[in-house]
Amino acid sequence: MMEAVLIDLFSLPANLQNNIRGSLCNTLETIEKCSSIRAPFVYVMCCQRQGSERKGEQEFSLPALGGFQSLERRLEVVCAPTTAAALYTIKQRLDEKDLSIIKVILPTLRKDSMKLYIDYLFTGVYQFEFEDFQVVSDCESIQISEPQGEGQTLPPQDMRLIRSEIEMHLESLPSLKGELTILRSSLIPDDIFLHGFTTRTGGISYIPTLSSCNLFSSSKRRDPQVVVKENLRRLAKAAGFNPESFHRVKVDHANAVCIMGKTEPDNYDGIVTDQKGVTLAAPGADCIPVLFADPVRKACGAAHSGWKGTLLGVSMATVNAMVSEYGCNVKDILVVLGPSVGPCCYKLPHESAKEFHKIDPKCVRQLDSASPYIDIRRATRILLERGGVLPENIQDDSITDQNQNITFCTACHPDKFYSHFRDGTNFGTQIGFISIRD
Repeated sequence: MMEAVLIDLFSLPANLQNNIRGSLCNTLETIEKCSSIRAPFVYVMCCQRQGSERKGEQEFSLPALGGFQSLERRLEVVCAPTTAAALYTIKQRLDEKDLSIIKVILPTLRKDSMKLYIDYLFTGVYQFEFEDFQVVSDCESIQISEPQGEGQTLPPQDMRLIRSEIEMHLESLPSLKGELTILRSSLIPDDIFLHGFTTRTGGISYIPTLSSCNLFSSSKRRDPQVVVKENLRRLAKAAGFNPESFHRVKVDHANAVCIMGKTEPDNYDGIVTDQKGVTLAAPGADCIPVLFADPVRKACGAAHSGWKGTLLGVSMATVNAMVSEYGCNVKDILVVLGPSVGPCCYKLPHESAKEFHKIDPKCVRQLDSASPYIDIRRATRILLERGGVLPENIQDDSITDQNQNITFCTACHPDKFYSHFRDGTNFGTQIGFISIRD
């Protein structure tokens, strides 16, 4: 059952505007008759012409709504100067109400371009159905289309214009939840490496669990890739790296490591380079984003270490890749553990907890319970030290000077960090990033 209806009147020809009133009446009447029990939310998308007397003034007047009692409080006209701006506003309305099944009623000639806008601005969470909009004139219907217009592929220049329009609109949006904040470690020399760990502030993501600087998109979440790209652009500008030379690990919750410049694996949780100006990144939303730096050989790396990756030794695998590929001495490598779920909050099933107990009994609290508390940070440190990394070259939550601490518990700080453990499936993601300065 459809949850919302979008009526696209954005680009109707001026000579047909007088017919809109009757067409809208017919369309709304059909929606009301066909809706079962509860009427859907209806959004009418119009163009806000340049020179309008007041912001939001619509070009097309709505019919009187007295005859549409079930729709009266569920209908909204959205006027904006561009399709991207209008559609993004409607997306916000849908997300506020957690709506996902949408019927789009639009002129046939607009269908291909609208589908492209939707591909950019929405994810696999949403389901769309399309229906032709007809303008009624003297009891006759006027198809707003051209012969064979439907289903044709948009010219490349039109596709570029649509993407550019969307990007420009997103760039114009204000940052949410305060300024963009980057946490940096005093262990990594700033004159050689550019690095940091992001928090959740300073981006444009507006859904509560994703707000505001979410840096990961998937088909199962509501933040599209274009929004994540804009968040990344703002991060890159603030941090000083080139977003076009940005490489994030392809998470598999295992221990494979990608060597920049060699064949890229399909999935990997660690990545290393000795190339200047290339920014490596690892995500985290409870899992540990781990950064590696060798100031002697001038090499660096990043790894994503969840509980599975920790048990599989992904951090030490990243260290070993730096040693074998770039001739690093393990005693020169600096390792920093970023914000991640702490032993205060994180639990695992008993069978998984026993594997951490084998590493060190202190990695587990309440082992006899069904879901013991786990310290994946301590386990990571122990495995690194066993591999030859010097204890003083590892920064984690054991640091004594709390003013220097950057390994906060993500679950305990909802104002600063995303947390899968805390927020559920539609969670946001922060990252740790590092590069060698030019």
